[in-house]
Formats: sequence, C-alpha cells, structure tokens
Amino acid sequence: MNPHTALGDATLDQLFRTARTHNVLGGEVSDETLRQLYDLLKWGPTSANMSPARFVFVRSPEAKAKLEPALSEGNREKTMKAPVTVIVGHDLDFAAKLPFLFPHTDAQSWFAGANDAALDRIGLQNSSLQGAYLILAARSLGLDTGPMTGFDAPAVDAAFFAGTRVRSNLLVNLGHGDASALFPRSPRLPFDEAARIV
Repeated sequence: MNPHTALGDATLDQLFRTARTHNVLGGEVSDETLRQLYDLLKWGPTSANMSPARFVFVRSPEAKAKLEPALSEGNREKTMKAPVTVIVGHDLDFAAKLPFLFPHTDAQSWFAGANDAALDRIGLQNSSLQGAYLILAARSLGLDTGPMTGFDAPAVDAAFFAGTRVRSNLLVNLGHGDASALFPRSPRLPFDEAARIV
C-alpha cells in the first residue's frame, strides 16, 4: 500500500477554498499552457476510461466571432474579452476509441446498438467530469476560470462541430482574473444539508 500525503493548505486554497469563478479575465494564455492543461486533465477518471470530451480552445478573432452569436446576453461581453474560451463537447462516437483507451476487454461491445439518447447521456456525464478536471487543472497552472452553460448549444455545434457527432456541453473562459471585479463569495451548503454518512 502506498498512501498519499494530503495536500497543503496553500494548494487546497488555490484549487478550492479561495478559488473563484471570474467574470473578468485578461492576460495571455500560450499554446504551451493549453497543451499542459490538456495533459493534466486527461488523467482524470471517466467510465471505462472512455474520455468522451472533445475540447476546442477558442482564441482567434475569427473563432470568437463564430462563437459570439451563440452566447446568452449575460455571457457575451466577458467571453469576448477572455483570452481563451474552451468549448467542452462530448463525442457520441466515444466507443470507437475504447479499443485503445480500455484495451483489456471488449468495452466497445457494451455500447453496440445503443441509441443516441443513451450515448448522449453517457457522454454528457463523463464530459462534465472532464470539464471539472479542466477547471482544476487550470487552477493548478495558475489560471482563473469562468465556466458557464448560458449558450445556444445547437448553434455552437453547427459552428464548431459540423459534420461530426460531437455535442457541446459547457464553456469555460480562461485567463487571469481581476479580483477587484469579484462579487462577495456566495455560501455553500453545510455537510448536514448536502450529505449523509450511512
């Protein structure tokens, strides 16, 4: 048995306790940082290691212009100003990658004949996990994040995933946050209201 050492308070603060969702993001995010980000988040667990998430890092003015019409009014300005916006989608054809990702058994056969609604639900669940890993990986690399679901998903799919079976799930703005623009931190439910030990 190889027990892990608990992370220190400074790391826990950076990842959870003092980390915030930012609406005002600036600075630069390099290609190298985006690759480091993916190379961290990819290690997070998913069902049968299916890793259905597909990521589009929207940074160029042309790509931002394609994304803008799909954004809700409240998310438009902050997203246009963010250095990068990540579209987190999920591939309905995720099972095609299982011979590589889960080679010790025929996991691909588990999804043979599954309808799109079932594949979408599985993909959505697991790409949501991967979206959360993206947020934690970004925070671990010193970036701030602004995740959101306020957008027209079919419009994003048409603009960025046309001709594929990838469906958008969430957006995450990346950059360096302006702490002076933060709202006071909202509360969280205490343990006894949100959890129980049985």
